[in-house]
Amino acid sequence: GLPQQLQGKARDGYLMDYLIDSKLVAKKAEADKLGDTPEFKKRLEFMREKALMETELSRIAKSAATDDAIKKTYEEAKAKQKPEEEVRARHVLVEKEDEAKAVVKRLKDGEDFAKVAKEVSKDPGSEGGDLGWFSKERMVPEFSEAAFKLAPGQLSDPVKSQFGWHVIKVEEKRQKPFPTLEQVKDQVLRYVVQKAQSEVVLKLREGARIERMEGAPAPMSAPPAAKPEADKK
Repeated sequence: GLPQQLQGKARDGYLMDYLIDSKLVAKKAEADKLGDTPEFKKRLEFMREKALMETELSRIAKSAATDDAIKKTYEEAKAKQKPEEEVRARHVLVEKEDEAKAVVKRLKDGEDFAKVAKEVSKDPGSEGGDLGWFSKERMVPEFSEAAFKLAPGQLSDPVKSQFGWHVIKVEEKRQKPFPTLEQVKDQVLRYVVQKAQSEVVLKLREGARIERMEGAPAPMSAPPAAKPEADKK
């Protein structure tokens, strides 16, 4: 590969020198008749087969990577998504139960949650105690159990976990949204392409007579994914 620090004319000059040197060395190898050796012919045949394979995989990728196929695959994955609840909550983390009870009293007396969290919480990673949106498995069981029982706007009693004592307030609840097509389009595209390539390879195997030498390595379960030539929209 090209040195990353090379840009502009320096990059162009490097490329030109590389091409010139490659031509000169190739001419010398030709003059030395290296192209006539059995070793070179084997290598050339291997490279030819590799180039043919990659060209065929690219052709399959180009024909498979249509907008309709991508959209259909996305919709199928979306339809299989099981409903999952998320909550957006705040918490105050303190060391002792008495401290947590004092926090509950301050909050029930009308003090702002974010203000209290900034003053006393031992969790510096949550600004004003805000934990954002999370699903049940993302938090320790004791915390999740308490948080997911609360209704929006409701405050918990002190909750003990391995980190200390929490006071939790749930702000909102929702069903976890499925990512938009634009957010996952690259992953869907790769899946569509690899699936199409794998199906072609499996059909070729079914129609071929394959004899393996004892001890030979097993073939890949799927071909290496070739990038589609179609423009990504």
